[in-house]
Amino acid sequence: MEGSPAGTMKLVGGHPALDFVNTVGGRAEAGSPLRGLVTADKLVAYPDLLDWARHARLLGESAARELAREAGRRPREAKGVLGRATRLRESLYRILRSAMDGRAPDPGDLGVVNVELGALRRRERLVPGPDGLRWEAASGRDRLDSVLLPVGRAAEALLTSGGLDRLRQCGGEGCGWLFLDQSRNHRRRWCTMEDCGNLAKVRRFRRRWRRGGT
Repeated sequence: MEGSPAGTMKLVGGHPALDFVNTVGGRAEAGSPLRGLVTADKLVAYPDLLDWARHARLLGESAARELAREAGRRPREAKGVLGRATRLRESLYRILRSAMDGRAPDPGDLGVVNVELGALRRRERLVPGPDGLRWEAASGRDRLDSVLLPVGRAAEALLTSGGLDRLRQCGGEGCGWLFLDQSRNHRRRWCTMEDCGNLAKVRRFRRRWRRGGT
């Protein structure tokens, strides 16, 4: 699983659910008729999903290896889990964009999230752990959709957190990543200054140079 873009991407969302939504190279800009359309999807195969979950510290190394072996034996089931993951991601993205725009979420998107969370919750149980009780997949670790359990928990926590007023979308051209603005003045514009922030500066400089040249 090493070398996958999903396993090496920057985690800049400030919340695991936002880093999950950001498992794309970019999205069409808000003013575009293709608004939200994904470019360079980082989740193109089930191992990418495992790689991202391990990278985001939602899945341990041994569990990721075990699920990868199981996926090799059950490729059709693995493909189905990947489809569920991407549907959950896109519905979650649209719900979050609705919150940013002050609109009610689409019932279809809420339905996707509710069905997924309900299915995952039915397969969990509380078990003792070193730091107290914790949730575990009741059907065992070989279930290929067990990788979605921590993703679902993160999505549920974010959507019910009451902190969506700090939700922002990167203003970088063709980026569209979401993040929680935890800056002191609440004026963060970019996923990172090193990437989209610097690119925006370069583009502004080039535009000024062209205007000066003419």
